[in-house]
Amino acid sequence: MPSARKPDSEGRDLAGNRAAAHEYHLHHRLEAGIVLTGAEVKSAREGRVSLKEAFAKLQNGEVFLLNAHFTPYSNSDGKDGDPCRPRKLLLHRREIRKLAKEMEPAGTTLVPTRLYLKSGRIKVELAVARGKKQYDKREDSRRREADREIARATSDRARHLR
Repeated sequence: MPSARKPDSEGRDLAGNRAAAHEYHLHHRLEAGIVLTGAEVKSAREGRVSLKEAFAKLQNGEVFLLNAHFTPYSNSDGKDGDPCRPRKLLLHRREIRKLAKEMEPAGTTLVPTRLYLKSGRIKVELAVARGKKQYDKREDSRRREADREIARATSDRARHLR
């Protein structure tokens, strides 16, 4: 008998961290599993997660996600504990060793860029990041504005040619 539950769509984003691309130069990206409680999974599936101030840290050969806020699930018993507790990330040993090498230079950090569903499991996309300077941020905004103006001009020109 088929399940009455509709399966979740593949790769559905549950939370994103758009500010990460503004604040950091994002380099290498990788996918990691995350250890969650049942109430946290339900909360994440409702999209009640914030990655805005979250980061990942290597500790004793393991990787943990810190400062990710999982809003307590509305129908839980309230014994969920701290919504910002450290959560273990699931990576292979060789991936952790590779990350440790990439994290050696000063000024690099691990930033979660999105939380999503993949084959019914919740995954976190991490990026090795290096902080941007103020002038880098200004240059990015100038480039975005110039691209917008070019797109606007070409669309206006295309309209007039019709």
